Amino acid sequence: MASPAGAEPSARPRRTPFDGWRPRSLRARQLLAASLGLVAFLALAGYALDRAFIATAEDNLRQRLKAYALKYTDEIDFTRGGALIPPFDTPDPRFEMPDSGLYAEVILPNDRWGSNSTLGPVLPASPMLGPLEEAFDGPVTFRRADGSESQVYRYGVGFVWAERGPDAEFPYSIYILEDAQALNAQMRVFRGALWVYLGSAGFILLLLQMAVLRWSLRPLRRVITELTRVQGGQIDRMSERHPRELEPLTDSINAFIESERENLERQRNTLADLAHSLKTPLAVLRTQLDSGSGEASLREELDNQLKRMNGLVSYQLARAASSGHKLFSAPVPIEPHAEEIVSGLEKVYAGKRVLCEFEIDPQARFYGETGDLQELMGNLLENAFKWARSRVLLTVRPLPAAPQRRAGLYLSVEDDGPGITEENIPVVLQRGVRGDERVHGHGIGLSIVQDLIRDYRGELQVGRSEELGGAQFVVTLPQGL
Repeated sequence: MASPAGAEPSARPRRTPFDGWRPRSLRARQLLAASLGLVAFLALAGYALDRAFIATAEDNLRQRLKAYALKYTDEIDFTRGGALIPPFDTPDPRFEMPDSGLYAEVILPNDRWGSNSTLGPVLPASPMLGPLEEAFDGPVTFRRADGSESQVYRYGVGFVWAERGPDAEFPYSIYILEDAQALNAQMRVFRGALWVYLGSAGFILLLLQMAVLRWSLRPLRRVITELTRVQGGQIDRMSERHPRELEPLTDSINAFIESERENLERQRNTLADLAHSLKTPLAVLRTQLDSGSGEASLREELDNQLKRMNGLVSYQLARAASSGHKLFSAPVPIEPHAEEIVSGLEKVYAGKRVLCEFEIDPQARFYGETGDLQELMGNLLENAFKWARSRVLLTVRPLPAAPQRRAGLYLSVEDDGPGITEENIPVVLQRGVRGDERVHGHGIGLSIVQDLIRDYRGELQVGRSEELGGAQFVVTLPQGL
């Protein structure tokens, strides 16, 4: 069916080669990687053992053939004319059997002698060797007595006959040849046994590896099970019995769960507080309407109550926005914000000429919202400026933390004012209560500080400053995730 004129055809989603592809599970990844590593190791081990066996077998063959050659050296002799006298005794009976697979040759300058086993086969030509020169090679192709081709390993050593004097000396070489079938048969037997044993060992190791992998991944399966139960509402949080490598994960999940529950509860409380706060202005307006007051009076009351409701809404929204903190907030440096706050307070309290001193560790960081840090320090420093005679001291330093955890924070504000008696500390921290009614303020600054510290799971301690003699407020924030 044709598309209407001017209408664009509907765009079809383009499929990519990765559509429908899912990453392998951790178990499949580890099992595949370990299996490939095991196969590669067994293959390399088998190859190395095979080469080592071949080298050892060839060296043993060389030594055996050399022993035969030296034995022939003792047995052969030459006539005065230089003709070879065949040996009476042979080092192995196979030298006497035609085409037995073990052959002996003596190469002379103008002649050649071979053992009875050389009768029939056509052996490869052997060169003359120098005095005490040794040669070992193979496998070399030759033709057997029945016409078939085979291979031999050949060892040779060169000598010089000089018993008749220097004028009568001549060189000769002794060669011992052995059919390669015996060595090949040994190699086949060894390789068969080698790969059977390596294959069996690989299969057993693979089963063992699967069992170990299943056992090692059991904590992850337990984490998944607990997380599923949390999602289903069967349990409230993750348990704390997990390996240390998984503790940051489970702690983060628990902290996230608690933060979400606190946020939900905070939103409910904020809505409840807002609804409760708006009931009175609405009731006043309803009463004013029912009383039949004049238009001017009604307009004035409506303006007052609207301002009041607007203030209530702004307050509750600001309180909801400043409450709580994010789990993974970026670190906020302390000193720039402290200088900004103190600069403003010095203008407000310029008549008192209060000197504020900093002892701030450059490594100290606040992990949370910048507004929360400003609200926290602002209220504490304003309270100190309000009561100080001439000096205020701000001390900030990081607290030790466990590995892979964010450092905690120690924040202290001291002044040289009259201080707070121990019995008055609980009273001063109450919302709406001022330490001295003669001092201007609303009495909610320290309450806001307590709310912020509670949201960050910290502690507030109030006491007397040992250095300045006035009040000291100490805020301790714990290490983070």
